[in-house]
Amino acid sequence: MGGHKYREIKMKTFLLMTGSGPLMILTSHGAIENSILLDKLLAKGIDKFIAYEVPFDLAEQRYGWHFNVVANDLHETDDLRVLDYNGDRAFRMFSFSEIGNAHIHEPTPLERSVA
Repeated sequence: MGGHKYREIKMKTFLLMTGSGPLMILTSHGAIENSILLDKLLAKGIDKFIAYEVPFDLAEQRYGWHFNVVANDLHETDDLRVLDYNGDRAFRMFSFSEIGNAHIHEPTPLERSVA
């Protein structure tokens, strides 16, 4: 596929608003509430967030070459990549009219007590 092997894997992009600021993630999971994805986010210290799905093609267009590099490094066994740690850039790159509705996630009281 000429350098775009990530096209073989169905992926989604999400803008996450977290306690430490916004970041953009790329994942092969179909939903932000996927339990495996939530475990991976928790391992990165992210247990509470507001997520907005960003259209895949729009994220690819805005991030350009960097998107291709990150996406081509995504494998079935490594199904989460941070596309942008720069919260200011990630937040300003998309208008709210271009992204999906807010999805709020926070740990249950039981999950909080275990953490």
